[in-house]
Amino acid sequence: MSPIADARLRMVFMGSDAIALPMLQNLWDHPPLPLDWCGVFTQPDRPTGRGMKLRANAIKQWALEHSIPVRQPERCGEVDCDWLRDQEVDLALVMAYGQILRKQLIATPRLGTLNLHASLLPELRGASPIHTAIATGRKRTGVSLMRIVPKLDAGPVADAEGIDIPEDSQAPDLIQAMSVACVPLMRRSLPKLAAGNLQFIEQDPDQATYCRIIHKNDSALDFERPAIELHNRIRAFQPWPGAALQLPDALLKIGCSRVVDSPTKPLPSGTIYFEDDSPPRIQCGEQSLELLALQRPGGRMLPFEEFLRGFELKGGTVAQSLPMKDLEHR
Repeated sequence: MSPIADARLRMVFMGSDAIALPMLQNLWDHPPLPLDWCGVFTQPDRPTGRGMKLRANAIKQWALEHSIPVRQPERCGEVDCDWLRDQEVDLALVMAYGQILRKQLIATPRLGTLNLHASLLPELRGASPIHTAIATGRKRTGVSLMRIVPKLDAGPVADAEGIDIPEDSQAPDLIQAMSVACVPLMRRSLPKLAAGNLQFIEQDPDQATYCRIIHKNDSALDFERPAIELHNRIRAFQPWPGAALQLPDALLKIGCSRVVDSPTKPLPSGTIYFEDDSPPRIQCGEQSLELLALQRPGGRMLPFEEFLRGFELKGGTVAQSLPMKDLEHR
């Protein structure tokens, strides 16, 4: 790939999620090479909040604050390809855009279209790599810089930044860590790209795994499963879709948990019990879960001590086990 003649990189960013903001701000404040910001592509304004008013997402707000032109096509098409050519764009950088890009648009920037994917490829291609990494109990993940090709997250990878996953971290913690990890990755990659010496390595398809879109019913918990599996799902699905505790007379949500040993006397899976002054516990297929934070319908998530002052959780109550669908496949 030939280097950029004048050592200036003309780029656009395509994204719709605040996860990219630390990287964008760092590139703006401390560019690792001269950058010309030609524009930002992001999703159209959507109605959000209680009043369902049209609101700009965080990426659009950032672009407007920095006087960068914003484009919001419902679906990128020929007119956007023409615009990229007119602007003589060298690079399109994508992260969490929310659109499948057409082959023609991918090929329009002179140096191509690159994507920041929130996993260590080829693992966890697909829609929910951050949540699935936690839910499947991984100890490490990362963000990969890859070239976009028409096949899902299958393009060659230039570089990656690894991230450890602490055993009690929840999805918002990992999202924050992922956003920060993009900074050093792009600072070392952009100068190489501009100089024409950023090397891309093809992924091994035999090692590829895929993760799917997370749905509301993924809040289900099957207490016949080991406690560690449920603990990981509880961590992964905060704040949405959450983790459901279906009691005979109420549907609660679990906000935080801890894996503990089961009581000496065996209990049926799903049975709630108390030991001394410990938080409420629930028997699982293997070991038990301590329920450290709970929420009742119409309420807010509370530490267990505060929750129990306003809700009677009786020992011996059996929670319903609900089927849990697999999140990752090959």
